[in-house]
Amino acid sequence: MKTAIAKAARRHRPAIVRFLRDLIAIPSESRREEAVVRRIGEEMEAAGFDRVIIDGMGNIRGRIGRGKTIVAMDAHIDTVAPGSLDQWKWDPYRGRLSRGIVYGRGAVDQKAGMASMVYAGKLIKELGLEDDFTLWVVGSVQEEDADGLCWQYLVREEKLRPDCVVITEPTNLNLYIGQRGRMEIKVEVTGKSAHASAPHRGKNAVYLMSRVAAEIEKLNSRLKTDPFLGKGTVAVTDINCRTPALCAIPDHCSIYIDRRLTIGETKNGAVAEVRAAAGKARVKARVRVHTYDLPGWRGLRYATECYYPAWRLPRSHPLLKAARKTYRETFGAAPKVGKWTFSTNGVATMGLFNIPTIGFGPGNEIYAHTVNDQVPVEHLVKAAAWYALFPGIFTKTAGNK
Repeated sequence: MKTAIAKAARRHRPAIVRFLRDLIAIPSESRREEAVVRRIGEEMEAAGFDRVIIDGMGNIRGRIGRGKTIVAMDAHIDTVAPGSLDQWKWDPYRGRLSRGIVYGRGAVDQKAGMASMVYAGKLIKELGLEDDFTLWVVGSVQEEDADGLCWQYLVREEKLRPDCVVITEPTNLNLYIGQRGRMEIKVEVTGKSAHASAPHRGKNAVYLMSRVAAEIEKLNSRLKTDPFLGKGTVAVTDINCRTPALCAIPDHCSIYIDRRLTIGETKNGAVAEVRAAAGKARVKARVRVHTYDLPGWRGLRYATECYYPAWRLPRSHPLLKAARKTYRETFGAAPKVGKWTFSTNGVATMGLFNIPTIGFGPGNEIYAHTVNDQVPVEHLVKAAAWYALFPGIFTKTAGNK
């Protein structure tokens, strides 16, 4: 790192690490984020943010400046559960620090981004980097349950529509410009119950669904491929049956499908493919896109169809130009440009609302949702420097209208 801002970021290294370890120590699975939201608010206030808001959904936002160019940086602050504790080598909620790496649930996915963003705000204040921009640092909720739901709320209800969004999901300190989309599809079949001692008298819904599932698996060989984002995929991820008793033939079976969408694939097309698969299996099935409708930590239910579109920022876009320039000035090198394997809140910011969106975050996504959840301390410091420098560069090179 070559700039004065990078040196200042290094001075805050111990504080960034302490803050991240505090965040990890607070369990914050989706819809249970209140305690971590409150802790983030405390740190934003101490860092000198001009305003700190907790909205009706439970997202926390910190504002710096009042300029005409609006920049938003987003980190979701909910996590998945730790799973079996027997598989962890350490307490997932301790925030273990060892040999320059912080470990624990949510370290890389993605409380590290939050910690670096808050200290970027502190750097902006300390070094007088405020310009003709308004920076919103967003700690968003319920992302693990429903990608982008928080930004549907922010755009539609809070009327926050920035000129660009930086997603701080892990990119290994590279610039990411897209991802495949995602859908959750539910398939149901109905059979006929009978006593299990005479199965021929009934119609086993599980057997019917097994034929449908086999056809869905075959879909993978026929799905589209994009040169940059890669291939669409489909997978059965859950199965349930209804039966009068363990000695009876099930009369109902349902599955959930995770469908990853590449560029050129559509919601209607994906549903039609599943219906066609059921047709090939010669099974009558009900196929529909699942709806997410669970209350958040503030009690708000903000229902959404579980369709999260693919998105890709053009390589010629001014946002990428500004991000590249920020990278060169911060690190003295040219960045690598890539994409996420998984899904992010970009499905809403750019996928639904066409707000220019780019990714830059600490840590490697391969550790997300694993018992090795981790982030290097050096990434925290470097990310904070990049976040602090970016709003001013974007304002000068791409944000002014």
